[in-house]
Amino acid sequence: VQVAAYAGTVLAAPFILYFVAQFVFPALKMAEKKYVFRGLFFGLGLFSVGILFCYFALMPVALSASVKYTQWLGFSVQQWRAEDYIGFVSKFMLGMGLGFEMPVILLVLVKIGVLNYASLSRARRYVIILNFFMGAILTTPEIITQILMALPLQVLYEITVWIAWYWERKEKRRLAMEEVEA
Repeated sequence: VQVAAYAGTVLAAPFILYFVAQFVFPALKMAEKKYVFRGLFFGLGLFSVGILFCYFALMPVALSASVKYTQWLGFSVQQWRAEDYIGFVSKFMLGMGLGFEMPVILLVLVKIGVLNYASLSRARRYVIILNFFMGAILTTPEIITQILMALPLQVLYEITVWIAWYWERKEKRRLAMEEVEA
């Protein structure tokens, strides 16, 4: 049942996005459409990078840790049921892919004025805790995969803070140039 739900979601996602776009796009101006397309492009790229990172870096560690835990508990399970394996891998990869979407969401909020560099910088301590919490919830119970999940998310957050700082600095320069010209 889980496998069918995941497959159905993946197969239906392009159609759902298409119908939502058909509803929303007529109300957008040309510049807004440009930002939406950029966001979709970067969002899809980051989602793909998150899935690839999860599959090639986290999954081998998580699966070997799961086997070690079963051995420590006294029952050795070397084979997975297909439903359990696909469910585990799908949840893990979806969580990491969605985690890699954080910069796109935060930068959109910066562009529309909800967030700025100062607020992102002040929230750093909370985001560190949140990233480790997500690592604890979405991964296996051993610390290595939790850290391997939290670190790239924190690096992406720091890159987002730097981009917000750059945009803010660029906007201040533009405003100063307009004052000089006026």
